[in-house]
Amino acid sequence: MRKLFAFLIAAMMTLSMQAQTNNDPVIFEINGQKIHKSEFMKEFLRSIGKDPKAAPTACTYEKRQALEEYVQLFVNYRTKLVDAYAQQIDKDPSLQKELEGYRNELASPYLIDSLTLNSILEEAYERNHYTLNAAHIFVRLGRNPLPEDTLKAYKKAMEYYNRVMAGEDFMAVAKESSQARFDEDHLPPDDPRRKDLGNLGNFTVFDMVYPFESAAYALEPGEVSLPVRSNYGYHVIKLFHKTPFYGKVTLQHIWISEDPTKRSKEGRIRQAYQKIKEGENFGKVASDYSEDHASAVNGGLLSDMNIHQLPPDYVVELAKLKPGEFCEPFQSEFGWHILLLIRRDTIPSFSDMQPYYRQRLARDNRNIKPRSVFVDQCKERYSFVDYTKMYMKTPGKKASKKKQFLASLDECRAAINDSVFSKSWKFRDDMVSDMRPLFAVADKEYTAKDFLLFVQDNQRAEATYSLDMYLNDRYENFINNKVFEYADKHLEVEHPEFASLMEEYRNGLMIFSYNDKMIWSKAISDTVGMAQFYSMFSAQRNIDNPDDAPYFWGERLDMSVITILDSATMAPSKLLKMANKNLKKGLPFKSVFDNIVAKHPDAAQYEDNLVLSSEQTYLKMSTYHEGLYLVPAAKGYSLVSVNKVVDPCLKSCAEARGYYINEYQNYLEKQLMASLRAKYNVKIYQNVVDEITY
Repeated sequence: MRKLFAFLIAAMMTLSMQAQTNNDPVIFEINGQKIHKSEFMKEFLRSIGKDPKAAPTACTYEKRQALEEYVQLFVNYRTKLVDAYAQQIDKDPSLQKELEGYRNELASPYLIDSLTLNSILEEAYERNHYTLNAAHIFVRLGRNPLPEDTLKAYKKAMEYYNRVMAGEDFMAVAKESSQARFDEDHLPPDDPRRKDLGNLGNFTVFDMVYPFESAAYALEPGEVSLPVRSNYGYHVIKLFHKTPFYGKVTLQHIWISEDPTKRSKEGRIRQAYQKIKEGENFGKVASDYSEDHASAVNGGLLSDMNIHQLPPDYVVELAKLKPGEFCEPFQSEFGWHILLLIRRDTIPSFSDMQPYYRQRLARDNRNIKPRSVFVDQCKERYSFVDYTKMYMKTPGKKASKKKQFLASLDECRAAINDSVFSKSWKFRDDMVSDMRPLFAVADKEYTAKDFLLFVQDNQRAEATYSLDMYLNDRYENFINNKVFEYADKHLEVEHPEFASLMEEYRNGLMIFSYNDKMIWSKAISDTVGMAQFYSMFSAQRNIDNPDDAPYFWGERLDMSVITILDSATMAPSKLLKMANKNLKKGLPFKSVFDNIVAKHPDAAQYEDNLVLSSEQTYLKMSTYHEGLYLVPAAKGYSLVSVNKVVDPCLKSCAEARGYYINEYQNYLEKQLMASLRAKYNVKIYQNVVDEITY
């Protein structure tokens, strides 16, 4: 019974395998490697841009021809690839370096948390619809501050915040901050920025550091934030305006200054406004009234200005207008204004903005977040264990009050010193004796030695601060680096589509290198082979065949030309007489030119040419003969000597080199493929090809 059951199972498996083979038959064999129809069709349909799920359509001669051509191309490609691997082209250092560059680029989307990234991109897009105008009270902190310095700065920032919330003027308090006083000390006495210290003007997404930007966009106009920590210190932010605004605007404006020592000019701006309301041209009114003389001559035109170039009041007023509309007069600290909006940018779609945001993210600290989330996910996925945070357990004994960890950074702390801040610290093997692992990522463990070598390789010149803080910071970096590195090394295993993409890139680079080595560069450098090829195939060229025209010279003229720039220098008849006289004496034609320039420097020009009669521009004749010809010009004239009429002839190998190299490359490829197909026993199952429909 058991034997019968086993036989039935084996029979069912055999039938199943035969069914699979029938559904996906072998279409090619190369060096014993079987390539199935499904693999070929995937590449073929992709090459013609057809959806693999689309139903086949009627077979035509053109479709069948395209299929047969691709069969040969595909077989050639796969055969070359087999030979390229046999020649170990994949081991070439330059190819590996180039492939590494491609991999780094292709791997990027896999090594971040895409949900976090998309959230950040969508957040940037939403914020990009608005421009903010704000000021801040700033308490500066140095890089890597001590905890007591951080606390001191925070308390100072809270003091400023409480004063503002108690009713003190924000800008007055801002001028008291340490940074404002620093700026004031470094500004000239007459610099207008002195009266506006702390005011940040207009800004939008990516203009400020991320924590500051997030805090500012969370405010409503008039609100003040609690102290916000950035890499530079603490900020207390007041938002003045949040205005829908994107990109650049083109506008016309009228500006009338306000002089506090004289009567207000509001009446004058109102008069200008009334003229515009009554239909008078805005540009004409601007020319008559505006005190911005630079723009008044152009009707008050200010073209293509962004938020950083515009006063905050302009941004607010322009946001209320549609193209073609003008605003009522408004007053700013600079005087009175009227604006006419000509055009404004509108924000592109989210998909169009993504490349720009991704580029900005590369230089922005918010880019840390998607990678940080990804590393946290990897820690869980790869069963990350930090032994420096795990207590040691002693079986059968009562737990000690003083708990011991499974690993310690004590030796690492003892090994480093302040020289790490000047990039001069060196690791020695005798610095550590404890070989217990500090942490593990999946099946990979890392010791104190690994960590200290990482510290040595990642030193940077920086201000001295607490070594304990330095050690903790570097240890966290080391962990994240190794978790990230583990994920990177296992991308091909965890993501088959990435592995497939990398294989395509690798094979593409290998085929390029292979073709260059075996065909392209060989055709250029193999002078003996080229000469033999030329001898073999040049004899087959026919001057009457239009396809062979590039391999032949048409009729050519061996010409010498003397050009007289001004007829006043020498009459044409005199020059012709001189030339005939010299030629009768057996003197070269150029001797005439030499005689002329000896008496009249820079009065004439000379050239020798061997040129196609159809391409020379001096003579317009149906048939050409040897002799002298006078050709008049606008001011001077030319004397042309046709020294010889050269009949059409075959170009030499050097003269038609470009065409012959191309032909020779095709010849070499045919020869190569014939030998490779024989060498690797290539088989094409034509019956499978004939059954293909698409």
